[in-house]
Amino acid sequence: MTLRFAGVDPNTGKDESPMVWVDDAKRELVVQGLKPGEDLLTEIGTTEWVPGHSVGTPDHENVTRIPLRMAQVIRKALDDAERDGLL
Repeated sequence: MTLRFAGVDPNTGKDESPMVWVDDAKRELVVQGLKPGEDLLTEIGTTEWVPGHSVGTPDHENVTRIPLRMAQVIRKALDDAERDGLL
């Protein structure tokens, strides 16, 4: 796996996250973030967000919270991926 670091939450502490990487080989963003609280997992598990799509979080998936202040980091990761012909 080839991960390129794109950025970290500007308000993070030394031992914390969220962070964003670009995986060149898989053409994906990789995001490390804050675990959701039970209230969010319950809401996701009971709300049909997309008509016809199953609700909840399958065992092979995860939910991560990313602060909106990281918008510039995510944009940079996408811009870098587009510049490198990954998009």
